[in-house]
Amino acid sequence: MPAQRTTPPQQLSARTGPSLDRGDTGAGKKPVRFGALGTSSFGWRRVLPAMSDCPETELVAVGGRSPERTQRFADRFGCTAATTEALLERDDIDAVYISLPPSLHGEWAARALHAGKHVLVEKPIATTADEARAVVALAEDRDLVLRENFMFLHHPQHDAVAALIAEGRLGGLRSFRGAFCFPPLPAQDIRYVPELGGGALLDAGVYPLRAAAMLLGPGLRVAGATTRVRRSDGLDLSGQALLVSPSGVLASVEFGFEHAYGSFYSLWGAGAKVTVDRAFTPPAGYQPVLVLEEQDHVEKFTLPAADQLSRSLAGFAAAVTAGGAAADPGEARWRQDAIATMELVDAVRAQAVPVTVEG
Repeated sequence: MPAQRTTPPQQLSARTGPSLDRGDTGAGKKPVRFGALGTSSFGWRRVLPAMSDCPETELVAVGGRSPERTQRFADRFGCTAATTEALLERDDIDAVYISLPPSLHGEWAARALHAGKHVLVEKPIATTADEARAVVALAEDRDLVLRENFMFLHHPQHDAVAALIAEGRLGGLRSFRGAFCFPPLPAQDIRYVPELGGGALLDAGVYPLRAAAMLLGPGLRVAGATTRVRRSDGLDLSGQALLVSPSGVLASVEFGFEHAYGSFYSLWGAGAKVTVDRAFTPPAGYQPVLVLEEQDHVEKFTLPAADQLSRSLAGFAAAVTAGGAAADPGEARWRQDAIATMELVDAVRAQAVPVTVEG
């Protein structure tokens, strides 16, 4: 039986890989003033409380279609209630956080950019690659920060994985496998509405697709896909895709909302395999454990807890405070990665073999 040993967290947490911006606005700098566009349950439960608590951000106003619901948000978070259109016209807002249904992300991101606001939008940035390219081009033309709120990208556990790869602990990479699946949603959930950008690929599939690109690099190609689609309207409930990197690493991703919960990825090399559990939605107090399996032993790396949502907000605020996109060439990576993700989504859609199911 392979021997097991545990590596103290500091040995990995101090390493650096090809990490994304972790930013800090710094002492004495004014917080970025946000307007929240949309009154989603996710905003109510997660993002707006974090935005109110984050020293680098200030929630100034919230805008929504329902006056009653918008006022309830404003009362809870101590900010101003506004209509969606009026929110974009406010001079006391630097940036807009968008938590509307996915089918509206691209349209309202463009409106916010036209109004001169930086934009933090919930994933996905759009519903097609063409729409994503148009929004990115607008942000570049206006020199405004545009990011998706892909929170998992800000968790340092992925830097630890990148460090293991860079140090050669896995040997030559051979395959990646990632999955994000969870149980069925309430029947009235907007993710069951095709016209609002529903479906498992846009909601869950973008996570393992983005993780594969994060660790294998650009240029992934879709080699095949399968989806389980609802007979009544063709909505995808779950699916899988096969991809290949330019260097020949094979990738497999699974997604869906008709499963027991799972959120993980693994990388398999010629010398070892590393597995990351709770890869996409680790709670703020959760200490990740990377499991490295070699021929003769298993090693576990216990890492410090990290609040990926707070880090996402702080990183965005730092980019805005630094002077916008032109002040940091690294901002181009966020925009290009967003386009690349939607190109993969389009390719999965185009190649998916549908399996019709009741639902």
